[in-house]
Amino acid sequence: MSKINKIAVLTSGGDAPGMNAAIRAVVRTATYHDLHVFGISQGYHGMISGQINRLERKDVGNIIQRGGTILKTARSMEFMTKEGRQQAYDSLQDFGIQGLVAIGGNGTYTGANIFTEEFDFPIIGVPGTIDNDIYGTDFSIGFDTAVNTAIEAVDKIRDTADSHSRLFFIEVMGRHSGFIALYTGIGSGAGNIFLPETDGNIEELISVLKKEGRRKKLFNLVIVAEGNTNGGAVEIANIVKKELPNFDTKVTVIGHLQRGGSPTANDRMLASTLGYAAVDSLLRGERGKAVGVQNGKIVLTDFAEAISKENELNKDHMNMARILAM
Repeated sequence: MSKINKIAVLTSGGDAPGMNAAIRAVVRTATYHDLHVFGISQGYHGMISGQINRLERKDVGNIIQRGGTILKTARSMEFMTKEGRQQAYDSLQDFGIQGLVAIGGNGTYTGANIFTEEFDFPIIGVPGTIDNDIYGTDFSIGFDTAVNTAIEAVDKIRDTADSHSRLFFIEVMGRHSGFIALYTGIGSGAGNIFLPETDGNIEELISVLKKEGRRKKLFNLVIVAEGNTNGGAVEIANIVKKELPNFDTKVTVIGHLQRGGSPTANDRMLASTLGYAAVDSLLRGERGKAVGVQNGKIVLTDFAEAISKENELNKDHMNMARILAM
């Protein structure tokens, strides 16, 4: 074990269900090893302004089932400046903090990477983002919950779509990543999926819908990731309406419902595992790396690599989605 005896934990960027479970795991693992743990409120912004408070075991009781983050989260433009990072470092020094666990996504890792290099400060990242686009882990905290939330919503939309023979375009989150859309589309039995990673063929969709219309099947579900190159669900639906005016076409944007809610068992397990592994890594002298789970095993990935690469969609899953929708 290293000589670290005081560490801090923060959550940064977009919130994700399971972040609280990760915080709990960090605090309780650190306490087990007789470390003092501090929680930083409002992410890097709070690190700059000194919003740092001691966390005990009791402070993280009854939070594993809660969505969001008890430490709050924020994006900090000031932390992008050298002066801001110096203030953040000074704040950590004022509290005698010797290591940090940063829970978040790509932006969180980017800030942590720069900070580690500038001040030779030990930081371990934990992937917390519903988008599941972080390289170095099969799944990120919050993704499973977000997909389950989306599928539950789609299942309910399916009931009314079927009852009224309607065509529904359902938009899910994913500006740059199609993981939520792909998993939601497969899990809900959608007729088509539009992803940011591929150029969805609207003409092909219209052709398929025309064939189904001749078979008197006017009920269908189309999942659209918000970052699709053809536009969001509203834009795609408007194009289809012009070509198929006889279809009763509706649009639903699930939106921020996907960020909230109690984390699933999978997310609680993943968050607990990664929070535990983050503290263990700090104690073993690791720094400038992110913990992840690949093929059921804990792995460490350098921040620079995690930032520069992306977690790519499984091409077999994409092909399977197309075949199963036929």
